[in-house]
Amino acid sequence: MSAVFINKEGVEVERTRCEIYTRVMWYHRPVTSFNIWKKSEFYSRNYFKEANQNLDFINKYC
Repeated sequence: MSAVFINKEGVEVERTRCEIYTRVMWYHRPVTSFNIWKKSEFYSRNYFKEANQNLDFINKYC
């Protein structure tokens, strides 16, 4: 599956779409199969950044 995009120079280029998968109830499912509300929920998620928080804790208390 490919699509035509226009790059910065204004030239049309053909590119392959990248499929994004997410884990749903113990299996992986493509985001393109979600309905509009589930897609908006997926793209508005905040991700946990464990490494930065642990470094702050270690520097403060160790």
